[in-house]
Amino acid sequence: MGASLLGFDYGTKSIGVAVGQLITASAQPLLALKANDGIPNWEQIAALLAEWQPSLLVVGLPLNMDGSEQEISRRARKFANRLHGRFGIKVELQDERLTTTDARARLFAAGGYKALGKDAIDAVSAALILESWMEENQAPSA
Repeated sequence: MGASLLGFDYGTKSIGVAVGQLITASAQPLLALKANDGIPNWEQIAALLAEWQPSLLVVGLPLNMDGSEQEISRRARKFANRLHGRFGIKVELQDERLTTTDARARLFAAGGYKALGKDAIDAVSAALILESWMEENQAPSA
C-alpha cells in the first residue's frame, strides 16, 4: 500500500483537505476547497490526486453526538461515493464528531485568534480526520 493518504472534511461551502503519511501516521493540513452547495471543483481534486498520488482517501462522516446521521452525513457519503466513482481510489469514511472542536483548540494553541480562519479550521479538521483514521487502522508494530 502506498504511503500517502488524502483526508477530506466535507462541508457545503468548503471542503478541508489534508495529506497523511502511513509511515509516520501523521497528517498535515493542505488547504480548503470552495464548494458550491457541497459540490467541489472536481478539477482541483483531480490535481491534488495527481500531485499526492494517494493510495486511499478518507472522508469525515459528520454524525450527531448519539451516532445518528443527519442531512450533512448523507451528503458526505454521497461525496465519498463520487470520489470513488470518479477517480477509482478506495475511500473510507471516518467518524468526525469531535474534530472541529479539536481543530479550533489546536489552532488557538498554535496562534491565538488570528489562526482561527475558516479555511484553516477545515484543513486542520481534515488532518485530524486522517490521524484518527490512521490511529484506528494501523497494525500495531510489535
